[in-house]
Amino acid sequence: MTEASTVAETVIDFGSEPVLGKVARVDTNRVTIIGSDAALVTRVSVGDLVAVQGSLATEFLIGIVDRVVRDTEDRLSLDEVEDEEEFAQTFVTERDLLRLVLVGTYRTVEGNLHNTFKRGADTFPKLDRSSFLIEGGNLQLLMSLLSAGIPTEERLVLGKFVADATATAIADGNRLFQRHAALLGSTGSGKSWTVALILERASKLKYPNLLVLDLHGEYTPLTDPTEGFADTFRVAGPGDLTAPGSDVLFLPHWLLNHEEMLAMLLDRSDSNAPNQAARFLTHVRTLKDATLQTTGHTDVANTFTVDSPIPYSMDELIGMLKTDDEEMIEGARAGTEKQGPYFGKLTRFIQRLEARTLDRRYGFMFGAPVESMEYDWLSRLLGRLLSSESGQRGIKIINFSEVPSDVLPVVVGVLGRLVFELQFWMAGDSRTPISLVCDEAHLYMPVRDNADAVASRGVEVFERIAKEGRKYGVSLLIVSQRPADVSRTVLSQCNNFIVLRLTNDQDQSVVQRLMPESMGGLTAVLPLLDVGEALVLGDAVLLPTRIQIDPPRIKPDSATRQFWSEWAATEAPSAAIAMGVESMRRQTRLLG
Repeated sequence: MTEASTVAETVIDFGSEPVLGKVARVDTNRVTIIGSDAALVTRVSVGDLVAVQGSLATEFLIGIVDRVVRDTEDRLSLDEVEDEEEFAQTFVTERDLLRLVLVGTYRTVEGNLHNTFKRGADTFPKLDRSSFLIEGGNLQLLMSLLSAGIPTEERLVLGKFVADATATAIADGNRLFQRHAALLGSTGSGKSWTVALILERASKLKYPNLLVLDLHGEYTPLTDPTEGFADTFRVAGPGDLTAPGSDVLFLPHWLLNHEEMLAMLLDRSDSNAPNQAARFLTHVRTLKDATLQTTGHTDVANTFTVDSPIPYSMDELIGMLKTDDEEMIEGARAGTEKQGPYFGKLTRFIQRLEARTLDRRYGFMFGAPVESMEYDWLSRLLGRLLSSESGQRGIKIINFSEVPSDVLPVVVGVLGRLVFELQFWMAGDSRTPISLVCDEAHLYMPVRDNADAVASRGVEVFERIAKEGRKYGVSLLIVSQRPADVSRTVLSQCNNFIVLRLTNDQDQSVVQRLMPESMGGLTAVLPLLDVGEALVLGDAVLLPTRIQIDPPRIKPDSATRQFWSEWAATEAPSAAIAMGVESMRRQTRLLG
């Protein structure tokens, strides 16, 4: 989308429109209008569009109303005063004040072009200039003009404008994804619905490439073999370790870098923590080197690091750590022994490591199939996730619902890091842009002050992607019901916002701080938005707009239950409860 758009339709005409008011005050962000038509002012509400006469007859500055005030003013009357010593009478008058945020410039003629709209104001209006409420036919023309500058192949249809339900709300798909976006809204506001719609629109493209990080499995309906448009993967749960299905995903331990692994295993308060970390790093590097030598990749052995994703055996690592922990060396006197330098110092670390490897909840990491130890297994994994060849769908939904919450940030971060590093190291002309749709982002990229050692690893990954991903074709779509709990660094890098209803004042404040100062007043409408109604602003749209999101063809599995109605009509079956208890014990969902 270009900064200016143009259409060859009828020029917007304000000549026959009544004057709303005159410019009374101008500053760098806002314009104040004194209303001259009281009846017309009563039709104006916050969010409406107003055109202000510019420096030329063909130029109008477009503003969004962010405040409407009717106040009183005291004035002195000297009429019919017969005695100079009498006090002048005081009377009260009313006046209407409207405050506008300037957002664009409309020109009926600009050089050889007609009917153009440009983001931002090139000039500021002068005092006493006339202003006009944009409504009816003029509003329809302006809304059509906003979408006219977006090439057909780049259009992302989101819904209808609330101000004009006959006009289609279109965003620039390129700009929405290439500069990161945030989709924010309270529970039940329509976030999942909006995500499903965006994915549905993307699926119409020939080679879409999106990874949806699904924390609760609510996007599973989108993966239906016949009606759906996405492939599904599920991070292995305890019930998948014996005979995993083709859709089960393992993320073996050797994919984690040393910081991620130590964040899960190392107790920093232990006085032996430095020794434990040092021996872990030494042995992991030795084991990875042994893998390269055994598989004949000696050229890689010359340049790899301890964090290079190379398979190694966890059993061998534990054996080497135990050897250190129990080692006795020759003493000072001949024939005597003494404790080795690490004797007894690794015991707790080994116990924590063994406990994790034996816990079936972490089987996706420590109980991966034998083939995951093959050198080219990682290439096959990322090929399944990122490639659209061989009949694979370009949209992949990864279900993390069975990943233990205590390691969730690390696990999600590992996947994000692998995608980013693959794009980083891939030849520039071979990169295919990919977007990570980060559902429930507050769970794995929290505010730094609230992040423990595990969560910090996930935050670091996504903060790096937010800051550097655009250069390598990786973008983020941050989805959260609690923007106040999401990393400030990540949100500050988002240049596009789709904000649905937000009722929490802390969340509203975060959104307000992320917006330009002049737009802050628009956030006042956030708690009043209807379900599926959103405020959209950023690089992807020429004008901050309030839209009604279209319903997706396939609804996600996130519908709000009708408590009162179901209590009135549906009993709780004991058989289903018994099956649920059995599923809880087996740690796998039974279908009955």
